Amino acid sequence: MPLLSNIKTTLDMIKWEHSIFALPFALCGAMLAAGGIPTGAQIGWIVLCMVSARSAAMAFNRLADAQIDAANPRTATRAIPAGALSSRFVAVFVTISCVIFVLSAAQLNRLTLYLSPLALLIVLLYSYTKRFTRLSHVVLGFALGMAPAAAWIAVRGSLDVRILVLTAAVTFWVGGFDVIYACQDIDFDRENALNSMPQAYGVARALFVARTLHVLMLGLLGLLIPVFGLGKIAVVGVVAVALLLAYEHSLVSAKDLSKLNAAFFTMNGVIAVVFFVFIAADLLVRHPH
Repeated sequence: MPLLSNIKTTLDMIKWEHSIFALPFALCGAMLAAGGIPTGAQIGWIVLCMVSARSAAMAFNRLADAQIDAANPRTATRAIPAGALSSRFVAVFVTISCVIFVLSAAQLNRLTLYLSPLALLIVLLYSYTKRFTRLSHVVLGFALGMAPAAAWIAVRGSLDVRILVLTAAVTFWVGGFDVIYACQDIDFDRENALNSMPQAYGVARALFVARTLHVLMLGLLGLLIPVFGLGKIAVVGVVAVALLLAYEHSLVSAKDLSKLNAAFFTMNGVIAVVFFVFIAADLLVRHPH
């Protein structure tokens, strides 16, 4: 059926499986808010919110960047420029994903519902930021960094400033690896007046910026431990993330970006899951009930 084929193509286009980047951090926020395991309903609605918001954001990005993608040899085979999907179909997909997100947020509490339009505005408008600022990487980071705070609100119905430490950590983490990812488009960005750290400063300096952002992330993850009264298991988790980040950065250099996709896709998924496992274990050991 054409509809099912189009949906499959859309899911492939937005790489929905990469929701794993931010989802573990959202679950960390939920567990920190609950002091253990949230209710099954809360977990279910939080996951649906995360997947639907990311799906809307990624599909909207492909829609907004269709002409740019068509001109870039690296992205010219994506579904919209290649003609595998129509812009109209993708726009409908974005709309449905946004509706699912708002309805899911409404199932959690009143504040998540009230804040859902703002969250959508941020994750959707990110797509235009590289047209006017080299800080687009940080904007993307914040779009994902909202996840722990949003999950906290989903569980508690209010915001605690302590969870903003994790929001900042995720912001710097995502911003850092997006700087790395942007290195492969440096020539295209320069030729087409698109803003990025590599375009502005060159690959070597951009990689230094990425390393700096990731050092800041590690500092903030370390700060989480005293802020939330976490224990030794969480400390081991932060150390594990540090080692994984060091390995990720060893895969790329200003002279060799051939392993960039391994650094971006594989390692970041592993980092997110590893951090969640250690934080969850720490919370469950300290608060078994």
